[in-house]
Amino acid sequence: MRFTGGVLRITRSLRFRLALSYVFFFTIALILIGGFVRYSLEHIMANQAEDAVDEEWGAVKGYLTVEKYGPDWFYDAYDPDESFIVSRLQRVFFLADSEGKPLLRSEIYKSIGFESPEEIKAVLKSGNTRVLRIRYDHGTPYLIRSGRWVDNQRVFYLAIGRSLAEDHHVFSRFERDYLLLLPGVIAVCCLLGWFMAGRSLDPLNSVSRTAQRITSSNLNTQISTRGAGDELDHLIETFNGMMERLNRSFEQIRQFSTDVSHELRTPLTVIRGQLEVALFTATTQDQYREAMENALEEVERLSSIVRALLLLSQSETGQLVLQKSEIDLSEMVRDVVDQFQIPAEAQGVRLSADTPEHCVIHGDRIQMERLLSNLLSNAVKYTPASGEVVVRLAADHSQVTLDVEDTGVGIPVEHLPHIFERFYRVPSADPEKGLGLGLSFVAWIVKAHGGTIEVHSRVSGGTQFRVCLPTGEIESSPASPPALAAREQ
Repeated sequence: MRFTGGVLRITRSLRFRLALSYVFFFTIALILIGGFVRYSLEHIMANQAEDAVDEEWGAVKGYLTVEKYGPDWFYDAYDPDESFIVSRLQRVFFLADSEGKPLLRSEIYKSIGFESPEEIKAVLKSGNTRVLRIRYDHGTPYLIRSGRWVDNQRVFYLAIGRSLAEDHHVFSRFERDYLLLLPGVIAVCCLLGWFMAGRSLDPLNSVSRTAQRITSSNLNTQISTRGAGDELDHLIETFNGMMERLNRSFEQIRQFSTDVSHELRTPLTVIRGQLEVALFTATTQDQYREAMENALEEVERLSSIVRALLLLSQSETGQLVLQKSEIDLSEMVRDVVDQFQIPAEAQGVRLSADTPEHCVIHGDRIQMERLLSNLLSNAVKYTPASGEVVVRLAADHSQVTLDVEDTGVGIPVEHLPHIFERFYRVPSADPEKGLGLGLSFVAWIVKAHGGTIEVHSRVSGGTQFRVCLPTGEIESSPASPPALAAREQ
């Protein structure tokens, strides 16, 4: 049973199938090549035999004549060359008169059979001078040329032949040797195909072994490419890229878990402390009320964190679908700026907007208001008294540019690459820092609308957020990371 399972595992492997395909097609190619070579050899030798018979037909005219007493060969019997030529002509030879009566014949021709008088008369009547046929004598093939032959103005039937035994021997030997050699070549091809398939699949096996070793603690594992630039190198590069993305995703999940634990732990600790104080130390109704109010404030903070996390999770997983329509961005900017005038005046900050009369885009009004509100909230919050916050809106034929610029404290350059990360907050002395989720929403909203966002900042020199949005309708992809850029002015 174990042996059968091993055989099935081998036969189902990709290496076996590749090697089998290689051997199959190579065997077909060898058979076709062998057949083509045999056909070519047979064709060449057949042409050579026909040419030789034609030469002998012409040679007969120089040595044979028919006198009144009958046919006779005229040649120098003491000349070995002429004797050899005539003896060769006489090996397969037949001569008959116009009535089909045999005049001269060789023993070999007698053994392969004469033509009947009717056949001879039919050939002479047709006037054919080159009729080729093959006859056999005890398995030996002969190529026969027969036809009309004229001597001294008299018509005769002449047939002369040549043995093809040597040609058939060559064919048989070629077939035998080729068929004997073919299994050995196929066996070598099997070994070579198995070896080459194994070499070709080494990168795949390396990917498989690496994937088996990967756990959540070593997601940064990479496979070295071969430098060949082929499909397997592309596969390895794709695998390495996938591992990098998985590693980043796991790091984000770990960081997210840590941040959520930290953010939730603080209000829960405060709530527990307030309730313990109320339970063990409070003696008056005012003390109970104060403890309850403090606990409710932390519960509200905890609810805000949960709502923000839920909304951000829905946005990044595609569950939050944008309700896009044509909106006048200029009107929206002016409305949101008016809403922030009161907190800006309370902060002692001048807030203004510079917008064209109309600027229409295709987007989700609620999300665009949330984007601008988050940017204005941060700008007003981190701009000291007598500072200024300006919102500028400009449009051309292809995109809309929204700038939110302040004269606030600025962001240190080392924090710029991280400000769009969840729960990331720039260290400051402000006791009322936010959750660190507002800019994450901003980044998602920009990406969902097919835009980009850039940050220019300088410590004590203010910060500028620039959002670029397309004017046409863009399919959103909220699950993918936003295109961000952060630079120091």
